[in-house]
Amino acid sequence: MTDIAATAPAVVGRSLWGDAWARLKANRAAMFSLYYLALIGLLSVFGPWFVPHQYTTIYADYVRMPPSLTAYPKPDMIESALNDAIKRMRVDIKEWHQEGNHVFVTVKSTKPIDDRNIRYLDRSDAFDDTKIESKSPDGLEVTMSASVKQQYFVFGTDNTGRDLLSRTLMAGRISLAIGLLAGVVAVVIGVIYGAAAGFSGGRIDEVMMRIVDVLYSLPFIFFVIMLVVFFGRNFVLMFLAVGAVLWLDMARIVRGQALSIRRQEYVQAAEAMGVGQRGILLRHVIPNLLGPVVIYMTLLVPQVIILESFLSFLGLGVQEPMTSWGVLISVGAKNIGTANWLLLFPAFFLVSTLFALNFVGDGLRDALDPRDR
Repeated sequence: MTDIAATAPAVVGRSLWGDAWARLKANRAAMFSLYYLALIGLLSVFGPWFVPHQYTTIYADYVRMPPSLTAYPKPDMIESALNDAIKRMRVDIKEWHQEGNHVFVTVKSTKPIDDRNIRYLDRSDAFDDTKIESKSPDGLEVTMSASVKQQYFVFGTDNTGRDLLSRTLMAGRISLAIGLLAGVVAVVIGVIYGAAAGFSGGRIDEVMMRIVDVLYSLPFIFFVIMLVVFFGRNFVLMFLAVGAVLWLDMARIVRGQALSIRRQEYVQAAEAMGVGQRGILLRHVIPNLLGPVVIYMTLLVPQVIILESFLSFLGLGVQEPMTSWGVLISVGAKNIGTANWLLLFPAFFLVSTLFALNFVGDGLRDALDPRDR
């Protein structure tokens, strides 16, 4: 019997968080959503640095261009772009032809043509590296060459000629940052306030929760208008303040959990050993609230993102030239009949991110629920 006991493998225990992680990994929808959120986060943070266009750059020759995997300008667009550029020179086109990726054009005028006129072709979004190939002795006829500038707009362009891909990625950075920023502020305030109210109990709890009830009765849009008045168009400060308003639900959830935890044996044992209320709150109450807090955090972030989209749609949130998914959706909704890609791409990113956050929240709820063990 002794030999059998000695050779038996040791049983390794698993912590609460280890067990929760194992249960979360078994949830395919939650894990896929977690990987998708990581991908969206990486694209939003690092993507704007690698796309070929800045989100504020305006291409006047490519206004409301549809999405395309091939380069602009298309073959049928070269002539019109050339005519527009030559018109600004106030000269006439005698003839032009294209050889590979270069365009050769001969222009004529009733007055001598200034060599500096080549800048009109360089200013065009379709041409670059313009040179004078030949010039007549009287200066009335000039032959110029220019390379066709290749531009890729995978998501198309918006109403002012800005690349929609770079703007969508930048919008994701802003929307996710606002969601996390306001969510963290709301969770921190709600956890501290609710844990203090629930653990204190008695009259202190009554007074603190009546304050929450009073704040619940005030219209939220009134707070938003006040925040815009006080903080102006600084969306970071504004959504920090929005997070300071969204803590009410978190405070009630934490307060209910704290009322239950304060009756547990380990809390009574800590009180019997002389541990102060502050120490019990920090060492026992708040750490045991992390499960519900993490779950609520995953549900609060999409709520803040939707709120930001709603405020930006009304013109109270992020303002141009900065952008967010809500701003892009607002613009796309106005052009859905003629340029539906302006709505489809940002709406897809917003909706898929919200779905992923909700799937992760459901997965965490199932993984951290002790009744499902």
